[in-house]
Amino acid sequence: MNGAPTDDARDVRTTAAALALGDDALILSHRLGEWAGHAPALEEEVALANIALDLLGQARILLSLAGDEDELAYLRDERHFRNLQLVEQPNGDFAHTIARQLYFSTYQLALYRQLVAGDSAFGALAAKAVKEVAYHQDHAEHWTLRLGDGTPESHRRMSRACETLWRFTGELFQPVEGLDIDWAALEEGWLTSVTDVLERATLGLPQGPRTGAWTAGAGRQGLHTEPFGPMIAEMQHLHRSHPGASW
Repeated sequence: MNGAPTDDARDVRTTAAALALGDDALILSHRLGEWAGHAPALEEEVALANIALDLLGQARILLSLAGDEDELAYLRDERHFRNLQLVEQPNGDFAHTIARQLYFSTYQLALYRQLVAGDSAFGALAAKAVKEVAYHQDHAEHWTLRLGDGTPESHRRMSRACETLWRFTGELFQPVEGLDIDWAALEEGWLTSVTDVLERATLGLPQGPRTGAWTAGAGRQGLHTEPFGPMIAEMQHLHRSHPGASW
């Protein structure tokens, strides 16, 4: 008999969505935190740290909807993480970090705006986080313009970064269980926004495929790229070395 979803079914859907969104925020937060002590300027050291902290705060709320946040962050194996492959990519040079941030924050901003307008367990989080993510996107846009329309070297590096990460962007729009989102509209808006930024940065839109057969939704299925394993090992090392410790 058809009817409204049961409470158990809603809980399973909410957990699946919370893990996907929470893992995105957690992993990108860790990647940005790796810039501590290495950013090209003190101002950027602070900016990247603040973005990382915003994402960590989002991750804590989201993962707490799915279970114990510490256990989910520090005791899961690699195959149990549901983050996008885009956010796990290494920082590379500063241009590479900015391209990754542009692609992801533009997506996250549009996603959270839809969640604010909808009726889901994520509405309250999205209403707060959308203000943070608007800054993340603005920061990435500013640096994309500055690097793309800067020196020949900065233009070359920014162009290379955008091309390298382009193949991971198709996965952004693979439907996530538990999120009632207009994915086609989300993708169309994302592509329009990113195209506008890249053209103003004199870069142009990358021409390669945005996904391959093996990458479509792979991160959401627990299939990750080679850099992910060492990153998770580093992130979880302290907790696993001192189980049950309190500070």
